[in-house]
Amino acid sequence: MEQRLSNSAWLVTGHYTIADIALYAYTHTAADGGFDLVPYSGVRAWLDRVRAQPGHIGQLREAQGVPVVNWPG
Repeated sequence: MEQRLSNSAWLVTGHYTIADIALYAYTHTAADGGFDLVPYSGVRAWLDRVRAQPGHIGQLREAQGVPVVNWPG
């Protein structure tokens, strides 16, 4: 991913696609699995671009066992 994203804004084409959505789902939680994204500036910038997409809804949080959505805005 880093190699591709170091010279492309998106994973497959010149625009945001389902591939970006699908891989974001796992990549944005890499730290939860013990994987450090600090050395991967292309991936981190891509994560920011995905988060900035219209309609993006943040990850659900658990608050006293009840899912809470981080709504944009």
